[in-house]
Amino acid sequence: MTPRSVRLARLHIRRRLTMWLWPGDIDDALLVTSELVANAVRHGRLPGHELWLRVTELKDRALNIDVSDPVRVFPEVRTEPEGESGRGLLVVTQLGAELDWFLRADVGKTVRACLVVSPPVTR
Repeated sequence: MTPRSVRLARLHIRRRLTMWLWPGDIDDALLVTSELVANAVRHGRLPGHELWLRVTELKDRALNIDVSDPVRVFPEVRTEPEGESGRGLLVVTQLGAELDWFLRADVGKTVRACLVVSPPVTR
């Protein structure tokens, strides 16, 4: 769980979504992933524990991005960020992602963002 984890997560997500031919906005998915992983690295780091990233495509082509860390404190979504920090989850919700979080049975929590694929615009 280092700041380098954010870059590695973005590379993994870009490769995975490209292989799946995911029809959604991959740049939005990368930004959501970056914010969730950065939050986990910054606020969920405990010595001897790891960060977990899981991405799943649902039947309706929506995308779940799960980031798990060992801390059992839920994140706070701020409507008015302070200074340069505190904007991550606000950015995620502004991209249209639905946020959820839950405790893990063994240790920590998972923060989940669900990105829905918008239908194509017809003219």
